[in-house]
Amino acid sequence: MNSPILIDEFLKLSEKIPVIDVRSPGEFEQGHIPGAHNVPLFSNEERAQVGTAYVQISREEAIKIGYELATPKIGSFIAQVEKIAPSKNVLVHCWRGGMRSEKFSRLLNEHEYKTHTLIKGYKAYRNFVLESFSKQAIILILGGETGSGKTAILKKIAEQGEQVIDLEAIAHHKGSAFGALGEKPQPTYEHFENELSSALCKLDLSKRIWLEDESRNIGRTQIPVALWEKMKRAPIFRVNVPKKLRIERLVADYGKFSKEELKNCILKIQQRLGPQHVKDALEELEKGDLHKVADLSLAYYDKSYNYNHEVRVVKNIFRIECETDDATANANKLIEFANKNNHA
Repeated sequence: MNSPILIDEFLKLSEKIPVIDVRSPGEFEQGHIPGAHNVPLFSNEERAQVGTAYVQISREEAIKIGYELATPKIGSFIAQVEKIAPSKNVLVHCWRGGMRSEKFSRLLNEHEYKTHTLIKGYKAYRNFVLESFSKQAIILILGGETGSGKTAILKKIAEQGEQVIDLEAIAHHKGSAFGALGEKPQPTYEHFENELSSALCKLDLSKRIWLEDESRNIGRTQIPVALWEKMKRAPIFRVNVPKKLRIERLVADYGKFSKEELKNCILKIQQRLGPQHVKDALEELEKGDLHKVADLSLAYYDKSYNYNHEVRVVKNIFRIECETDDATANANKLIEFANKNNHA
């Protein structure tokens, strides 16, 4: 039996029932519901073949070709679903809730599976994602110059029971020219939005949410405009950590990477760092003096960060002096300050 359902109910059920996305591998890679399993009805090439027939010949011819392509794979489809959903209960969707999910669900029903298809398909999910960023939310921004340990502080804030979204973890990038080092490949812009929406929807929007101070672009991903506008208006709690401690943290974080990797990162910012600073940084890198390399790099990053705060339209920036780079201590300072000053 199959029951078509709307996106809200579909996502609620997805917390306990497996989601099967029958779109092509290329569509799935571009973006999908987090946690979904891809059991493609057609390969990328087959999907193109069916689409061409639909446009150039007729709908009937496209359906005929689709059946011819999919029928030999029925055994494989069932075998895959058996592993994904031994309970015989699954959620199924395609791009627009059309023939692919309908035919796939019918096949599963014939094999005693209970299915729920998503009305209007993945397109409905994408609308849901974009709308989620427009909802009212209480945002607090954790700021601080490069090397302040903001990500570590954010984790400690979460451990205190506060609501946190780690944008860099979702983007698989630390935000700077060095940000891709040691990270997994970044998601597409579309899938970054999907993962971010999923994280946001798990939170209580009536309570405050901490995010790290970021540029809108995090590597090749980009913070959705509706959320970005909220972040630009939100108060910034800026930890001021001594430069010496920030340099030590940067050396500890990035010193494990090869000279060639670090050199490539330095060259990415050569126009902004300036020819002399680049020359000096590369010379110190070759000598193995990573402390000096970090110090020279901060000449650009500190100037850029401070400029962004100076030109900020909303001047609600609160400086929190931190004598140590201990993440737990600094997280406690931030929470105490936020509570004392009635920030939600």
